Amino acid sequence: MLNFDVLIIGSGLAGQSAALRLADHCRVALISKRKLEDSASGWAQGGIAAVLDNRDSIEAHIQDTFVAGAWLNDEKATRFVVENGRRAIEWLIEQGVPFTKDESGYHLTREGGHSARRVIHVADATGAAVQQTLTEKVRKHANIRVFEDHIAVDLITGTKIGTGENRCHGAYVLDSQSGEVLTIGAASTLIATGGAGKVYLFTTNPDTSTGDGIAMAWRAGCRVANMEFIQFHPTCLYHPKAKSFLISEAVRGEGGLLKLPDGTRFMPEHDEREELAPRDIVARAIDFEMKKRGLDCVYLDISHKGEAFIREHFPNIHARCLELGIDIAREPIPVVPAAHYTCGGVVCDLSGRTDVAGLYVAGEASCTGLHGANRLASNSLLECLVFSEAAVSDMLAQKTTLPPPLPHWDDSRVTDADEEVVISHNWDELRRFMWDYVGIVRTTKRLKRAEHRVRLLKREINEFYANFRVSHDLIELRNLVLTAELIIRCAMLRRESRGLHYSRDYPETAKKPRNTVLRQRRRASAGKPAGA
Repeated sequence: MLNFDVLIIGSGLAGQSAALRLADHCRVALISKRKLEDSASGWAQGGIAAVLDNRDSIEAHIQDTFVAGAWLNDEKATRFVVENGRRAIEWLIEQGVPFTKDESGYHLTREGGHSARRVIHVADATGAAVQQTLTEKVRKHANIRVFEDHIAVDLITGTKIGTGENRCHGAYVLDSQSGEVLTIGAASTLIATGGAGKVYLFTTNPDTSTGDGIAMAWRAGCRVANMEFIQFHPTCLYHPKAKSFLISEAVRGEGGLLKLPDGTRFMPEHDEREELAPRDIVARAIDFEMKKRGLDCVYLDISHKGEAFIREHFPNIHARCLELGIDIAREPIPVVPAAHYTCGGVVCDLSGRTDVAGLYVAGEASCTGLHGANRLASNSLLECLVFSEAAVSDMLAQKTTLPPPLPHWDDSRVTDADEEVVISHNWDELRRFMWDYVGIVRTTKRLKRAEHRVRLLKREINEFYANFRVSHDLIELRNLVLTAELIIRCAMLRRESRGLHYSRDYPETAKKPRNTVLRQRRRASAGKPAGA
């Protein structure tokens, strides 16, 4: 048994920033499914939204967040994040993040849904720059022990070990290289595992985004909320040799135009904000045009801005597209929508505390109430920073107690799996029916079909889990299937169309915004604020 003061599961911005804030005060274990650099945070291109310009205001940022979120946002959580935005950016600058500058200071761009330029960035690779900066510091800090190529199997709670207390004492963690399951105890545990984009066939997320933290927290007894709100990024590069390559929101923010194959623009027919409409509206517009006209993709054109502008603002997108034979300075970019961000997640308060004592959550795995029914562009990295800091403050204020002796992982009654093909087949089946039945546009009939299919898969996978030794792929598939079930259940409960959830059977938006909250051992309900 390994003991630490804090166990952090996940190595994106939320996890690494929390680790660095904690490390001068206590011993930290940081779990990374692959390498420290492999996270959704590192893939973020656009930037971080914060009020940094005197011509902007806190109230304007809050208003934009509410408009994008279809008024489902939690007011206290939204104000909390926005008001702490400048301080979060200043902390990153102190760490050495090289944000792009111009003649007036730091260059701020504007993205869809924002009424002002407030997105600070590092060219078009903000996440990678932030991740690289923090990773170097994490690796050097003596009080942070990094476990790369490790994946959490399950949280260890008092309920599970027979003490009866509703408290988290750490987690069982699989060493993916050796196959050994470690028992890691901790006074506090932070879930920072990211979202669940890999539950869908097409996604902008890395392969690590398999809903692990959401599934583990649910099994531990936490509430989850608003899982029906899956944000589909409107513009993922459509190319047979490009996997999950995102064309940043900032391309439209800087003047990129969406066009049909014949060069005709279509966004003016869908929304008065045209290409700068919120992501859910743009994604549905693209989905509508593709289905209406039988298209494989649409096109995003920024060639009119000139090569010098494009190379300066979007060097990575320009270079990657050139590798694939697309010169975006002279021709439009083929794009399709793809699953991008999980707006719902594990319910927590303003300190990141969940329903289980000693268990915290930050980042995409959480449901803080900030995003409502649709995330405003570039609010996600800001949420990671603000809530990881809040969780750290609460952890450090608690009286540190060592966890009780924890039972070791027992795999004496299981054997090695003889048919690993079952896992890959089930993974493929899950992602395809989620794409077909629980995608951008939904119907009750499709959701019922998905519910039936996911329950069959869940029984099959749980039987597999009970009889064979755990593996990296099996853990991910188990978590994906459970996360898919939570998405479907929330979608079936929402009998309206709001934000990212659009139902043909319930096309109207209800007058009163209501959260969808699922509880263990209770009937699911709607109405309690996600941030409560």
